[in-house]
Amino acid sequence: MTVKCIQSSLIKNVKHGFFTRRGGSSLGIYKGLNCGLGSKDDKENVIRNRSIVAQHMGTSIEKIVSVHQIHSDRAIICDQKFDVVPKADALVTNTPGLVLSVLTADCQPVIFADEKNNVIGIAHAGWRGSLNGILNSTIDKMEELGADRSQISAVIGPCISQKAYEVDMEFFEMFINSDQNNKQFFDFNFDTDKYHFNLSKFSLNELQKANISSVEFTGHCTYMDEKSFFSYRRSCHKKEPDYGRLISTVML
Repeated sequence: MTVKCIQSSLIKNVKHGFFTRRGGSSLGIYKGLNCGLGSKDDKENVIRNRSIVAQHMGTSIEKIVSVHQIHSDRAIICDQKFDVVPKADALVTNTPGLVLSVLTADCQPVIFADEKNNVIGIAHAGWRGSLNGILNSTIDKMEELGADRSQISAVIGPCISQKAYEVDMEFFEMFINSDQNNKQFFDFNFDTDKYHFNLSKFSLNELQKANISSVEFTGHCTYMDEKSFFSYRRSCHKKEPDYGRLISTVML
């Protein structure tokens, strides 16, 4: 099966992509393009899949740069491949040839680009990182490299949709205690007595408040489309022992 990569028209002259699970050589619950080295998948398959991604980006697997994702607000500047993978949730660079990457399986991958000043970034933004400010941290680090926020475009890639994102009262109160206006990102289901959270809408609002040039969400739900995407929550509901990871990339 041919690899499928979702791109945004907002970012015209920078190589980027939100890769689906289609294509690749993993099997079983990881079937397709599983790029998670932290998964329990056969490592040779994962490395082969990551090589396919690199080839699609027009480079080699050695150029793919990743972080040890910890659901934090930590964004770091990168000008070469790390000897020791740092703990963080966003990468920023103005160095050509480096493939910045994040892994997701319901959380948001967010790609940033200031094409005028040749600065790019990528963030792994789950609910905790988004609430704690990972998106703004990424923009701040881009500015340190000479980006102008009025020139930055940001695109939120495939993530879990509100319909599939059931949360409890403690979760709801955490967001409301942070800002009463966050009520707008929740719907209450009277049948289940649970709230449903709109992660992408929350993040779109955060990015719009950051006064960057343009923002969009690709509109894909990782939970609902099993043929195209891995989903942590779906794997839990199916009582599967593990799950594949989607990769998103951007390169100058």
